[in-house]
Amino acid sequence: MTLEALPWLILFLPLLAAVAITLFFQKDEERSANFSIGAVWIGFALSAALLFFTAGKAPLETAVNWLDVGGLKADIGLRVDSLSLLMLLVVTGVGGLIHIYSRGYMHGDAGFSRFFASLSLFTFSMLGIVLANNLLMMFIFWELVGVSSYLLIGFWFEKPSAADAAKKAFLTNRIGDFGFLLGIILVWATLGSLHFGELETALKNNPQALGALATTAGLLLFCGAVGKSAQFPRHVGLPDAMEGPTPVSALIHAATMVAAGVFMLCRIFFILNVPGSMALEVIAWIGGFTALLAALMAVQQNDIKRILAYSTLSQLGYMVMAIGLTAPGAAMFHLTTHAFFKALLFLGAGSVIHTLHHEQDIWRMGGLKTKLPVTYLTFLIGTLALCGVWPLSGFYSKDSILAAAAEHNIALFILGVTVAALTTFYMARLFLVAFLGPAKSDAAEHAHESPSVMTVPLRLLAVPSAIAGFFGLEAFLEKFFHPAEAGHATSFLETIFAPFNHSPLAAFFGLFAVLLGGSCAFSLYWNATRDVLPEKIGLLSRAMRNRFYFDELYEWFIARIQEALATFTDAFDRWIVMGLVRLTHGSVELTGRALRLLQTGNLQTYTFLFAAGVVALLYFVLH
Repeated sequence: MTLEALPWLILFLPLLAAVAITLFFQKDEERSANFSIGAVWIGFALSAALLFFTAGKAPLETAVNWLDVGGLKADIGLRVDSLSLLMLLVVTGVGGLIHIYSRGYMHGDAGFSRFFASLSLFTFSMLGIVLANNLLMMFIFWELVGVSSYLLIGFWFEKPSAADAAKKAFLTNRIGDFGFLLGIILVWATLGSLHFGELETALKNNPQALGALATTAGLLLFCGAVGKSAQFPRHVGLPDAMEGPTPVSALIHAATMVAAGVFMLCRIFFILNVPGSMALEVIAWIGGFTALLAALMAVQQNDIKRILAYSTLSQLGYMVMAIGLTAPGAAMFHLTTHAFFKALLFLGAGSVIHTLHHEQDIWRMGGLKTKLPVTYLTFLIGTLALCGVWPLSGFYSKDSILAAAAEHNIALFILGVTVAALTTFYMARLFLVAFLGPAKSDAAEHAHESPSVMTVPLRLLAVPSAIAGFFGLEAFLEKFFHPAEAGHATSFLETIFAPFNHSPLAAFFGLFAVLLGGSCAFSLYWNATRDVLPEKIGLLSRAMRNRFYFDELYEWFIARIQEALATFTDAFDRWIVMGLVRLTHGSVELTGRALRLLQTGNLQTYTFLFAAGVVALLYFVLH
């Protein structure tokens, strides 16, 4: 097998699994799960082999021509470089553990085989985005991710809330994808290519090639990330995706769909970072605002999955802010560590929900520390990593973003530290209420640990959640984005204390935020049986709980706009279109009636008119 064949195998194995399950194994749960799990884990092994054989070498590209019309040449092409290799390992590794976990979580569900077919289709779509070597192919798989996520979010389609959530997520993505498509067309029309390598070379040789359209092109392409990575103002669809099964929430909110937008921005960073473009500044502020807004919303949510969903929104805002601060390496670093600990937290939440018979309200939990020891310990590791407690992985990736903010924009640095404090507050609230304190329901009193098929993935995810900061990911990514500035290899001890040496301001303020948020949460929620925060902050608490009424605002706005457009269209149709039709119809009818008067059928009349015409003609000719 040649090296060029490996990316194609990685890409198409999940599709083959999806087709096989759909056509042959709908009634065979065991084989359905085996095919789906086997495809993603073989993909992980092949991705590891690619990393071994290609690391540090020139990008590996392989392509098949699909369309060549005029100046448009479209390939189905795959690109393997450091960026795609890292993302391949994250998608197949974390996704593989979620597949295994799903086997236990979905056991006995009537749609078991359909679920695994949808998982495999989703994995195929996501891998297509990661491996694409041109914008057109990326857009095709971009749309496939939207379709497959629609199927997964609405998996329990018999529930109206699930069906509505799937439609909401789908429509939210479509709006962003329309802007993304316009950006792709603009780039092709201006630069004459969609191939990433050719585009990068063209902009390197002529940074002004996009001219006055640089900002417009960058922001249109960013629209795709706004939809997929749920940035303000298109953030409303992602939390509702919690209506899908918990493994779907882990898959969408950890390593895959929401990461697609961040990955895409990193892949096209050379288009965003051109002289004269204001795109990165806008991207940074939208990311920062999204991080703050989502963190505030999470503070007063009571559904365990919704808290984690808004946490994901907030962390995605961090990543997008880092890209806007010209730190794509920091964004990918945080994307990678976030994939580990957020998948761990969602699967841990799924373990709690499973053992409590689908109870999701944290105020009906409590006392789970002794009842679910493995879930408790692994969830604690994920929580500490997300909060950025040293020396867990989240501390290092979050610090790299705060360091970039401290260097480039002090206002965004202050915002980032505030978000870090809020993150610790709402996660400590969740952990204290759900796992510690007294049991608050009969289900919590009689809870027991989940089966090993669900707890083994938790144990495995806990390891990178704790130590991924020591994997050298930051140096690996910096070497890709800034090869000329790549530093020397550091010792293990230097790596542990690197943030304090590199940017002590960011490191110490990050730890201060953890202490501040944690101490506030402990003072309010230690052994608490009800939420006391609403009594203290009143209307602000209600606004947070109701997500600052964005859904209601959109509902009102869309209803008014739709009603106004419908009224205008009706009036235009009645008075303009139909008026023109009636005018044309009347004119033709009157002309026809007038002409019909001349067609009498009387021979004497025709002879008279002919003679009169000859006389008139002679008169005009002679005079």
